[in-house]
Amino acid sequence: MPNDSVTHDALVNQPAAVALLRWYDDHARDLPWRVGPAARAAGVRPDPYRIWLSEIMLQQTTVATVKAYFETFTATWPDVMALAASPRDDVLSAWAGLGYYARARNLHACAQVVAGQHGGVFPATEAALLTLPGVGRYTAAAIASIAFDEVATVVDGNVERVMARLHAVEQPLPKAKSTLYDIAATETPCARPGDYAQAVMDLGATICTPRNPSCDKCPISDLCAARKAGIAADLPRKIPKKAKPTRHGICYLARRADGAVLLTTRPDEGLLGGMAELPGTDWGEGEPMPAPPLAADWREMGAVRHTFTHFHLTLRVLRADLPLNARAQRGTWVPAPKLDAAALPTVMRKALTCGMGQERLPLG
Repeated sequence: MPNDSVTHDALVNQPAAVALLRWYDDHARDLPWRVGPAARAAGVRPDPYRIWLSEIMLQQTTVATVKAYFETFTATWPDVMALAASPRDDVLSAWAGLGYYARARNLHACAQVVAGQHGGVFPATEAALLTLPGVGRYTAAAIASIAFDEVATVVDGNVERVMARLHAVEQPLPKAKSTLYDIAATETPCARPGDYAQAVMDLGATICTPRNPSCDKCPISDLCAARKAGIAADLPRKIPKKAKPTRHGICYLARRADGAVLLTTRPDEGLLGGMAELPGTDWGEGEPMPAPPLAADWREMGAVRHTFTHFHLTLRVLRADLPLNARAQRGTWVPAPKLDAAALPTVMRKALTCGMGQERLPLG
C-alpha cells in the first residue's frame, strides 16, 4: 500500500484528497482495465491502451455494460497496433449495441493515428492526447493522469456531483460546469493524481450517488458543505430538460428465399454513421413517405421504438419475401449466418427481430 506519511505530506493542503486516497486504497473497485492501488504502489504501470479504450467506451455508458465489450475488444485486439490494422467494419460490428457509434469510428481513427504517427505509443501528456481523434478534455485528462501520472483535472458526471456537494455549489448544470471544473482543479493533488481521479469517480459511482447518497459511509462527509446544509441529495441542481420530440420512419426487411437480408450502410457523418441498417426512409416528425428499395408485396410487421439522446424514434417495419433472383436499387444481400457479424445498431436489431416475427434470428 502507499505510504500514508508520504501521502499526508504531499497533500497537506488538500484534506479531501487525503481522505479520498485513504478510502480508495481500501475500497477501489476491481475493474478489468484498472491497476488497483496495491499493484500501483508495487510499481505496476497502467496500460495506456486499456485506459484509453475503457474511457472511450465509458462515455455515456455504464460500467456494467462496458465490461463485456472491453473483454471482447482486448481479446480480439490486444494492443493499439492490432486495432489499427483491423478493418473498420469489424470494429463497428464489435461495437454494435454499445451506442453512440461516432465513438467507434473515432476509436479506429485514433488507433490508426497512434500506430502511424506515434509508433504505437500513446502520447504521455494531456495536451498531446487532445490532438488525437475522439479524445476530448475529459478523456485526455483521464488518460494523462491514470496512465502517465500527469497532474490533470479529470471531470466527468461523477466528479461534478461530488464537487457540487463538497462545496455546496447551487448554480445549476450545465451553467455550473466551468465552476465545478475550477473547483476540481484546486482539489486535484500533485501526488497520485491518477489514483485520486479514480477515487473521486468511484465515490460518485458507489456512495455519492445521484439519488439517496450514502453520506454515513462517505470518507469526506465531515468536509462536505452540502451535507452540513442538509442539501446533499438536491445537488447538483439542473436546468429542466426540454421534452424529447418523437420522429417517425419506415424500414424495409427484404428477405430472399435463401434467407439473405438486404442491408445498406449509413453515411459516415451523422447519427449511426457507418453502421449497417435495413433500407428505409428518413426519420422526421411528420408521417414518412414510403421509399421501398424495390417493388414487392410489402406487409406490415409492426413497429419498434427506440430512444436516442435528443429524440424518440418510432419505426414501422415492412417485410417482403422475395425470390433468389431479386434485385434491389441499393444495398447488399447479407446471408443469414453473417447477420450476427453485421454492424447493426440496436435499433436495427430491434427492427430485424420485429420483421422476422416468430422466426428465430441468427443473432446473438
